[in-house]
Amino acid sequence: MSVKPGADLPDQQQLTNLVSQALDMAKQHGASAAEAGMSFSSGLNVTVRMDEVETLEYNRDRSLGVTVYLDHKKGSASTSDWRPQAIEDVVQAAIAIAKYAGEDPYSGLADADRMAKEIIDLDLFHPWGLDAEQAIDVAKQCEQAARSHEGITNSEGATVSTRSGFSVYGNSHGFVGAYNGTRHSISASVIADDDNGMQRDYWYTMARDANDMDAADVVGHRAAQRTLKRRNARKLKTMRVPLIFQAEVASSLFRHFISAISGGNLYRQSSFLLDHLGKQIFPDYMQISEQPHLAKAIGSAAYDQEGVQTTSRSIIDKGILQGYVLSSYSARKLGMETTGNAGGVHNLQIQSSDSDFEDLLKQMNTGLIVTELMGQGINIVTGDYSRGAAGYWVENGEIVHPVEEITIAGNLRDMFKNIIQISNDVDLRGNIHTGSVLVENMTIAGD
Repeated sequence: MSVKPGADLPDQQQLTNLVSQALDMAKQHGASAAEAGMSFSSGLNVTVRMDEVETLEYNRDRSLGVTVYLDHKKGSASTSDWRPQAIEDVVQAAIAIAKYAGEDPYSGLADADRMAKEIIDLDLFHPWGLDAEQAIDVAKQCEQAARSHEGITNSEGATVSTRSGFSVYGNSHGFVGAYNGTRHSISASVIADDDNGMQRDYWYTMARDANDMDAADVVGHRAAQRTLKRRNARKLKTMRVPLIFQAEVASSLFRHFISAISGGNLYRQSSFLLDHLGKQIFPDYMQISEQPHLAKAIGSAAYDQEGVQTTSRSIIDKGILQGYVLSSYSARKLGMETTGNAGGVHNLQIQSSDSDFEDLLKQMNTGLIVTELMGQGINIVTGDYSRGAAGYWVENGEIVHPVEEITIAGNLRDMFKNIIQISNDVDLRGNIHTGSVLVENMTIAGD
């Protein structure tokens, strides 16, 4: 099997021409404005379990989406067929839908003067060049490293994934933008027996460039070590104590924050942070920014899904909310300007301290480290927070034993204000970059 993902990407000019054709057809059919996006991606996913290949998948996807506006009526349609007649058909379908749509005075393209003037090269395209046999070898190395640890009794498998893609967006303002990107990952999940049955845990590495990932055996060893540490976990009594959200789960706290300041929840008046612009949300030492132009980063983008130029900006300064997260539609609903966030934020940076994780443990003294969260008990309207959790109990700044089958609860409004410290063990694998977060007293519901 010598197929290598990324080797068959279409020519950029080909996709650009097809987007231009779709926009021209929309104009010919009477659209007052239109936008079109094309994407193509190919990928390889391999999972090995107990040293045998369990799954081998090769993916090749392509799509064309067209949105037309008849003044303030909007219609959208999509297809995976790029033949001229298919493009004509999808444009006509979008026009037909728009004719029956209701008037919405806030709909339409983003303002022309907000379009990206220069498409910055953010170094996002780094094909790995693995064929299936090579991917299988990498997955086996990962799983074998995990299973080499005494006490590991079973495996849920090791997975290697590589994906390359290309996309073009254009609209009737004359804007056409194109970029290509890659994303690769290696992961492993293994099982260990204990007195109560079994414990499992996992680890993974992910990057745009395979050279920036951890080695396969490192991932396997980390997965095994995390699993073995969870053996003989205990429950806790109900109490209020400080919590450390370890970096890999701490990002979820800031994901809830972004949801609460996103335009859709704000104009629907369904956010506990409604009308909080310019108000204190976090402690006065907290700084949160959006950095969309970081080279190789997972969340980097030169423009948003509407073609609006992305820019670096402060969202929280000295704990005070400086701006919302808005598309052009939500901005119009709120009587504001788009922030270039159609599609979400791009590389949210949570400023960390000089303290490492060990310093955070000593500062907490006695409390709970949260390493896993379960369930979706989040109410963005009220800020109420309740999730299943697992982790480690800490006394005198030292880990005493693993913990399972508990629930942690509070209110996001209070949790944000009660962040005591953020350590420097920043997790860069996703779109939210944060270290571990120490939060003052929260409720643990246990026995």
